[in-house]
Amino acid sequence: MSKSLSRLLRREQFAFLGRERSAWDEHLGRARAFLGEGLQAADPGHPVLVLGAGAGLELPWSLTPKHTIGWDADPWSRVWTALRHRRWPAWIFDDMTGGLADLEATARRAVAEPWSGHRRDRDTAARRLAGLIPFLHPDPAPLRAWIAAHRPGAILCANVMGQFGVVAERVVEAAFGFAPWRLDPETPDPLAEALEGWTGRALAAFLDALRDSGADLWLLYDRAVVFSGGALELGPWDEDWSRQLRGNGVPIEASDPLGGLDVAAHVRGGGLELARQERWIWPLAPGQRHLVEALAFRRSR
Repeated sequence: MSKSLSRLLRREQFAFLGRERSAWDEHLGRARAFLGEGLQAADPGHPVLVLGAGAGLELPWSLTPKHTIGWDADPWSRVWTALRHRRWPAWIFDDMTGGLADLEATARRAVAEPWSGHRRDRDTAARRLAGLIPFLHPDPAPLRAWIAAHRPGAILCANVMGQFGVVAERVVEAAFGFAPWRLDPETPDPLAEALEGWTGRALAAFLDALRDSGADLWLLYDRAVVFSGGALELGPWDEDWSRQLRGNGVPIEASDPLGGLDVAAHVRGGGLELARQERWIWPLAPGQRHLVEALAFRRSR
């Protein structure tokens, strides 16, 4: 992974850790309980892989089996985990989408002429990049290779899938030197639409690798980001998350960080059975609340 990508991921982690966390207690408690259950249910005879291990805020490392491996591309993630949990676990620093380096290189080629270095204007570069992104197909080859070599008994995904699109946006913005998105949400933005398609392909390939791993899966992720104000609560479970949200008559403005991908439908099958499902609301910041979804899949015994 390039130094520029490492720096970008480090900045994202610093920004996240610098947020006010006084309203996070319920979220952190439920996340730790869910992931902790996955750790305790893991077969101690096989490795446990934690994807998106990050700084260890949501993962109870005190419950991890001996052969637990963290995976996070942020170069400081292992240090943060050591400082918080007094653990120095085995770690993998790599892009779990397998596609960020290609996206970065493509964005840089779209912004500047490779033969002269001349920077194209915003509209030309954005149009060019929007036309190139559909030909990019993220492939999590390092993840699949590690799984094939080590055969983990359980894989925990610690709230990282909802960040694939955010990090992709930051990669594009770094190449342009500014945010190239159209400001009017009512105006079509071909670049944003192309990047959403890239995110969907990255997530699908990532989930394919997990589904085919032979491991039990404990998946924690942002299902939606709610920007509208007012009361917000959850009704009875519904396969369609948007029907579970209740705004007491006030329209709910929300975005889908997974680009419409149905995680349960994508993963279910191939010997996997849905064993656990829950959702809760995480007040991440003023004016920004996340709908968190947690799904556990167990292998048929």
